[in-house]
Amino acid sequence: MRPATKTLELPPDGRQSEPALAIARGTMRLLLAHGFSCVSELSLASGRRADLVGIDPAGEIWIVEIKSSVADFRADQKWQDYRLHCDRLFFATTQEVPCEIFPADTGLIVADAFGAHIVCEAPEHRLPAATRKSMMLNFARAASLRLQSLMDPAGPYADAD
Repeated sequence: MRPATKTLELPPDGRQSEPALAIARGTMRLLLAHGFSCVSELSLASGRRADLVGIDPAGEIWIVEIKSSVADFRADQKWQDYRLHCDRLFFATTQEVPCEIFPADTGLIVADAFGAHIVCEAPEHRLPAATRKSMMLNFARAASLRLQSLMDPAGPYADAD
């Protein structure tokens, strides 16, 4: 008889709406299919928090800003700062949000909880080497600390990343 496997889950963040969580889940599946590993809610050197950051095996970095409604997009213009931290910048949204509201110089992903597709590719703007290294270290540290917090929920990891 096989021992039961235990499923570890990150505690809910509480900042995202249910539609935003569904968009994130589908988008992360898409990014994985494109060879990217993802971290959600990654703090950036600028003090901002990116909704999703993906890194592929070649070190290319994508940031995906999730917008679950027109009001969500109009209320938040901080996404422009994210360009300084990625090679490509995308928005991810639902099928109900009109694509025309998103800037033409960003990529666009349409998603639901089960998957996503790229509607418009994001233009490339390569990061300087020092920024890439900083982002990769930040990504690795956040991912590691989150895994550690799953293994040791009572540990001092709450504010570490």
